[in-house]
Amino acid sequence: PQQVHETIRASVEANSCNLWLTFPSHGLFLSFCVSSRQRYVLGDSAMHQMAQSSVFLSGMGGLGIEIGKNIALAGVKAVTLHDTKQCETSDLGCNFFISKEDVLNQRMRVEAVCPRVAELNPYVHVDMSSSALDDNTDLSFLSKYQCVILTEARLSLQKRVNEFCHSQQPPIRFIGCDAYGICMRVFCDFGEEFEVSDATGEEPKEIFIQSITQDNPGVVTCMDNQPHGLQTGQSVVFREVNGMVELNGAARQVSVISPHSFAIGDTSQLQPHAHGGFFVLVKTPKTYRFETIEKQLCDPQVLIPDLSKPEAPLQIHAAMLALDTFQEQHGRLPNTGCVQDAEVLLKLTEEAPVNAELVRCLSRTAMGTLPPLAAAVGGIASQEALKAITGKFAPLQQWFYLDAIEVVRPLQSLPVEEFLPRGDRYDGLRACIGESMCLELHKLKVFMVGCGAIGCEMLKNFALLGVGLAKSSGEVCITDPDLIEKSNLNRQFLFRPHHIQKPKSITAAEATHDINPDLHVNAHLNKVCPATEGIYSDPFYSNMNVVVTALDNVEARRYVDSRCVSNQRPLLDSGTMGTKGHTEIIVPNLTESYNSHRDPPEEEIPFCTLKSFPSVIEHTIQWARDKFENAFAHKPSMYNSFWQTHSSAEVVLQRMQAGESLEGSFQVIKLLSRRPNQWVQCVGIARVKFEKYFKRKALQLLHSFPLDTRLKDGSLFWQSPKRPPAPIDFDLKDSLHFTFIVSTARLFAEIYNIPYSEKDLSEEEVARILSDVEIPEYRPSEKVKTDETVKKPDQMKMPQSSEEEREAVSQLEHAIVTDCVTTSMSPLQFEKDDDSNGHMDFVASASALRARMYSIEPADRLKTKRIAGKIIPAIATATAAVAGLVAIEMIKVVGGYGFDSFKNCFFNLALPVMVLTEPASVKRTHIRDNIYFSIWDCWTVYGNEDFTLSDLMSAVRDKYGIEPTMVVHGVKMLYVPVMPGHSKRLKLTMQKLIKPSADRRYVDLTVSFAPEADGDEDLPGPPVRYFFTSDGETP
Repeated sequence: PQQVHETIRASVEANSCNLWLTFPSHGLFLSFCVSSRQRYVLGDSAMHQMAQSSVFLSGMGGLGIEIGKNIALAGVKAVTLHDTKQCETSDLGCNFFISKEDVLNQRMRVEAVCPRVAELNPYVHVDMSSSALDDNTDLSFLSKYQCVILTEARLSLQKRVNEFCHSQQPPIRFIGCDAYGICMRVFCDFGEEFEVSDATGEEPKEIFIQSITQDNPGVVTCMDNQPHGLQTGQSVVFREVNGMVELNGAARQVSVISPHSFAIGDTSQLQPHAHGGFFVLVKTPKTYRFETIEKQLCDPQVLIPDLSKPEAPLQIHAAMLALDTFQEQHGRLPNTGCVQDAEVLLKLTEEAPVNAELVRCLSRTAMGTLPPLAAAVGGIASQEALKAITGKFAPLQQWFYLDAIEVVRPLQSLPVEEFLPRGDRYDGLRACIGESMCLELHKLKVFMVGCGAIGCEMLKNFALLGVGLAKSSGEVCITDPDLIEKSNLNRQFLFRPHHIQKPKSITAAEATHDINPDLHVNAHLNKVCPATEGIYSDPFYSNMNVVVTALDNVEARRYVDSRCVSNQRPLLDSGTMGTKGHTEIIVPNLTESYNSHRDPPEEEIPFCTLKSFPSVIEHTIQWARDKFENAFAHKPSMYNSFWQTHSSAEVVLQRMQAGESLEGSFQVIKLLSRRPNQWVQCVGIARVKFEKYFKRKALQLLHSFPLDTRLKDGSLFWQSPKRPPAPIDFDLKDSLHFTFIVSTARLFAEIYNIPYSEKDLSEEEVARILSDVEIPEYRPSEKVKTDETVKKPDQMKMPQSSEEEREAVSQLEHAIVTDCVTTSMSPLQFEKDDDSNGHMDFVASASALRARMYSIEPADRLKTKRIAGKIIPAIATATAAVAGLVAIEMIKVVGGYGFDSFKNCFFNLALPVMVLTEPASVKRTHIRDNIYFSIWDCWTVYGNEDFTLSDLMSAVRDKYGIEPTMVVHGVKMLYVPVMPGHSKRLKLTMQKLIKPSADRRYVDLTVSFAPEADGDEDLPGPPVRYFFTSDGETP
């Protein structure tokens, strides 16, 4: 699980695009930009299925409203919310869409929440019902729904509704959810035969082939020992195989031999494999069979989330069935803290394997509610509902149980009065965690970095838990520099269309205040980085109790983690990527930190592959993205930097004439000499670029390496994965060619600040301009690199010949004489989400043309956008689940619980799989004798104005029992014995050696110690924090 955590946790939430997606069944145009991140998760087919589906959801408690929120955000055709209860004060602690006014006005719960759920997605029809739903109700009204979800329903009613749904043709997909205190369950029945089109949602990869044996069975070996990731019984389809051509287009079932090879049946009668080819996994539909609740009760199929207690799901199953029986017998739930009720419940479980402690905790908390647990299970149940109506991803079979016994276990000895109701919004929470813990949450000071999807969900959890109340001197400090984008709305549920382009943090703070007006939310608009350490200083962190990250990149997480370690603050981290999610809990002196384990670096595509030998669509997309970055961002920025450094063209000319070498001057003069002045020239440049990229490049490669070229070992040069290019002749009638010319011309016009009109973009006008463009004759060069280890050269630092120098001087002279020197350009920042700016037009057309040139299967615009924009797929279900799981852990942190209580989590809702594990325990490093340290240790030394380096080393020895042999500050070596002159530094003051700024209180020094045996490496130690004054205050 730890490796899985490290793979998943770098998930990045990016912003979306602005296409239109038509759903005819709606009679509406759905703005794709709202749901684009989700479209990357589910795909078009599933989105269409959802847009034609209706869902019935009963029960508007904490669990029901979570499911309603997620389903509305996802975008089904219609949802009916059903509930028969009136708003009560306790609802304020679990239902974020019920307000004090609703309680005062004695509104029905469903009336209160219906318009607020509808507001989440204007394309979903939300209606409500408060009719009785019981053992006497005629269930035929459910026939119009594709999925029925029951929460807060007795088991007898769930059985009856489930039997009805199961018996329909086609069956209505049924989901039953229950939340009682610290225990939750989800049950799914999608009918006798439920077909799933794609069980995992993972995109099949093209794997290149090293060899295929002519044998029975034939064995396929992957190129470069690449793992194929296949399982026996799956099928693959072959493409571009040379020699054994009969395989091309054929699907073969595989039998796995090793991670890099597999058998495909008899190939002995086929032609021998010559070279090349690749295979792709064929996704085949899979049928799942379901039983009703009645049949599943005695022999349940359960998911096991926590491998440290594999028996737990069946124990919770038995305990919750006993609770169902208790309700049938007594017409109520067990009373909070009632010992007699707990014993009755325990007696009802006598025939089943149960955990007595769990049963007693369930009895004590059954009338309560733990909002974060409802959020986590609500996310899981919502994803099952989306599976039910789309057939996308593997369904839950058939029970999922989750408990939070670790939250309540340390509280069992508290007096019963701790858990009794007091008539406020926290009664449900109090029944689970007690009054004292509620008060601790109220006065908590939390710093949350990021207010995106996870941030919104976390703030909702804070509001329901009463975290950071103003009257208790608590605080929730949040910061996010971003503005709200349209694409955020499908999962950042605190935001609405009228909030677009407003700051996320301020808007989220206001929305959180609406949920719980008592919260003290302090919203900032800053990044958390070294530049803002004046704001987020050590005293700031020292004033906070907990830090929560809701970030979208690894670097920011690493930085926040380092600040938390430095200031001994717990950190709660989480992330999502599509249906995958992770949570990581970092507690001072108990666990490792985020930085304790490194994510594997992203694999870079070799420069040579990008430049000349692309083999898959990702290569052409990256090539197009690099072209954009180089021409329209890097070069204009470099041009501007040069003229900010050099005062005038005349001064530059004089210095160059004097033989001085100025970094970047040749590139700047080249840009200056080729600078267009009008739209016509921009179109001309675009046409020349087309010729260069898509015709000359191919002609050049085929000149250098003709198709029959062979390597020294006699094998063909042009064999898989190398693809020979085919030159493309320009044709304005080809829409791809036209898009490339227009988008390229527009981008050049923008960086050079050249105006153009709508008419200038027309095919007629572009054709007229192109008729006058002369394309220079092609002359092949003899220089083509094939070395895959070669890095892209730095143009700024390449040596120039004397001839090039003379030409540059001449060009600059001409520019000065003709008054053509402009000292500024307008660099572009790649913006994937604005389809009107031409950025994606350029990348998509350039990538598609290069793919055509190399006979690579093209990608649609959506996939191109995802890869070029490094978009991470996202869906509200996963976001809600991670935020709920994190908030559960926060309660444990606040309670000061022991290491065994904490749980990290990795899940993939698509499979579905959830793995709860203990965090990595803190490692203690042995220095020598009885001296150990961990990442959380920081040795301190208090000095003064006259304190020398020698004094520092003596102070460390006297205080900690070992003398440093080496002292380093950042990258500066203060003392290394073998370095000449360093012994003289021992007498220098620390002030003189470090030269701190006036407001600097301390510095963290890296020290090491002499090894016990000669020849061994120096022993590491913890950081030594040296304070410049004896009281640690600013000198």
